This record gives sequence, structure tokens and C-alpha cells, in this order.
Amino acid sequence: MTGDSWREDRRALLGDDPAETERAARLLDALGTEDRDDEEIEAEHRASRLAAAREYAPDARLEEELQLRLTGPATAGGALRFEWGDALLEPVEHMVSVAAGTPVQLELTGISAGSTVVHARPVTVPVDSAEPDGLDVPATSAAATRLGTLTTLLDALESERDIREWVKLFDAIEAVSRALSRYELNLGVTWYDAEGGLRRARLTERGRRYVKRLRETRDRDQEITISGRVTELRESGLVKVKTGTAKNAPAYDVRFEDPEELLRMRPGLGDNVHFRVRFRQQLDSMGIARSAEYTYLGPAAQQTSLPLEP
Repeated sequence: MTGDSWREDRRALLGDDPAETERAARLLDALGTEDRDDEEIEAEHRASRLAAAREYAPDARLEEELQLRLTGPATAGGALRFEWGDALLEPVEHMVSVAAGTPVQLELTGISAGSTVVHARPVTVPVDSAEPDGLDVPATSAAATRLGTLTTLLDALESERDIREWVKLFDAIEAVSRALSRYELNLGVTWYDAEGGLRRARLTERGRRYVKRLRETRDRDQEITISGRVTELRESGLVKVKTGTAKNAPAYDVRFEDPEELLRMRPGLGDNVHFRVRFRQQLDSMGIARSAEYTYLGPAAQQTSLPLEP
């Protein structure tokens, strides 16, 4: 019996008929499968296939698969809406790539029911053509080695734990979370690896709310001095100050809250200036700076403000 036919028979047994439901419960209890779900059963079948294959080919491996189970009000039909795909699949691929630490391309291999289940796998990479016996090799090292990290992070979000050790992954997770919230979807991630292993996690409304809270920012202000040459002036009250002559020298956009104060100073391009500024950072709950601005407070050295001409 295949994994798919087993799942269909199991769902049929667990239908609306109370007698069938009770009989199914007794059968599953006798089989010792009452606590196993579809993913665990599929993982067991994969492990059995791998063990059988290695009787003949000790180096045999399974094809990796990433399953994305979408649940929500609009997923009962088991279909993937185009708007979901546009908004969600690319952020998921980016999330896997960030977790892997290298670009990972995913390709869609199928859609199935049971909510909406998206089946995907890493794109195979051709071996160097100089090898005469070269075969396509699954991109296992990039995706497989870090999917465990990704599922651990998703579990931490669901239980609202500290995730600062995975801070580099947060922006990618947040993009996926926004896409899910947009369409009222929950996400289940299941990874079947080449060795028959199973890793899985979820990102539900609870986890998405936690992501949103972590993204909220607070202001942190400090006073600093910026010295350098004026390289740009705008009537709106913005001055770009470059702090060195090298091409990669830091440059700062200093904003004047009162543009007329800048006009009274009459700076010119190339002038040396010394500004006291308020450096304001917006930090999220993990200490990541989400924005920074520099606001002019006054001269840091002798600079004369000139009156505006009438």
C-alpha cells in the first residue's frame, strides 16, 4: 500500500460515521499508529524505502522534499491561489537561503489537498562537465544542514521564546510572516531529508503576533559631532557631509528642522563644517537598528550664522 493510498483510507475511516470512527480508532490502536499523523507516516515509509534500497546500493539516498502546508479559511479546496504564490513562495525561498547561508533555489513539484500542501525541492546542480560520469547531484549541503535551524527558530516563535541567537534570520522570517497575515494563512513546514529524517515546525497566528511585537521599535538618542566637507545642499534643509576624501569615506545626511537656519549659515559646496547633531536610532526588540537620522543641533566649533537678507 502506498503512502497516498494509506492516507486516503485513513481519512475515509475517520469520516462522519460514528461506528466507522470507533472501528478506525480500534484499528489504529492495534497498529500502534494512533499518535502518528500524515507526515510521520510518510517519513516512516521513506525510511523503509531507503533501508530497502541500501540493501542493494549502500550509498543510496532519498530525494529531498520541502512541504509547505497552508491552512486557513480559504484552503479547504487544496488549491494554491496565484496571489498567494506571488506573495509567499519567493519569501519562503529567501528564508531557506538565509538559513542555509547561501542561495538555494527551490522548484515546485506539486500541489495536493489536505488544506493546501505545496511540494518543493532544491534545484539540482550539474556536476562539473569535465567529469565524464558526472550526474546531477541534489543540493543537499546548502538546504539540509540548516533546515534544522529554521524549524527550531519557528518553534521558538510559536512558544514566544528569546530568538536573539537567530537574529540574522529574523528579517527573512518577518517577510514570510507578513505574507501569511495578509491572506490569513498559517504555515506548516516539513522537511524530508536525503537520509530519511524529518524536521517540521509551524508559524501560526500566535507566532505571527510575536514576530510583529518583536518588530516594534523604540528610539535611542545620542549627541555626536560630525566634521567634514559639504557635498550636497537642499532647500528642504538637508546637508550631506562627507567625513573624508576617500571614495568610501562615511557620509551623513544632516537634516535641519528649520530650513531657514541653514539658509542663514550660507554654507557652500566643499566647505568644511563641524556640526553637533542628534543621532536617533530606531531599535527593535532584538536591538536591530531599523532606521537612523541625524538632526542638526548647533555648531561644534566657531561658525557664524548670518541674517537672512530682506
